[in-house]
Amino acid sequence: MEISQQPKWDGKARAEVAGFKAEQVWPLLEDFFGLNKWFPALTICLPVEGVSGQPGCVRFCSGFKTPVDDHRDGQGTVNWTKQKLLTIDAAKHTFSYSIVDGNVGFNGYVSTITVEEEEDGCSIEWSYEVEPVEGWKPEYLDSFIDKGLEAMASKMEAALKEYSKIISQ
Repeated sequence: MEISQQPKWDGKARAEVAGFKAEQVWPLLEDFFGLNKWFPALTICLPVEGVSGQPGCVRFCSGFKTPVDDHRDGQGTVNWTKQKLLTIDAAKHTFSYSIVDGNVGFNGYVSTITVEEEEDGCSIEWSYEVEPVEGWKPEYLDSFIDKGLEAMASKMEAALKEYSKIISQ
């Protein structure tokens, strides 16, 4: 009997944070237990185990909407995942994490987030790899991550602008 293995899906999104350096944006992202401050519609991000920012720590995230929610006939499911920090390198402004449990169907999911210096600010890159997800299409996941990252970058830019105003007074 042959078992067909579908290749993993992978993708990458990039968003600019204009006017701010990677070293200013990085602290907002390295707060592993603070994702709900930035990711759209994520209402809960709680520590499950470990210390935020140390490999092995786990966060619980819920309340976010996915592209397949519109196709669920209004079942009212609350989406949730548990995510484990795998690696972090503050000097290189990068970390990786995996989804270790959840109800959105992600198996073998690993993401890497990196903040890179740009000429007029910095950019955040979010790359991922995941086994094909039942009920999803790869473009759904690409769109989910791209829109989520754009919203995160926009919120971070606004927060940093506000902070800059306050400290310059």
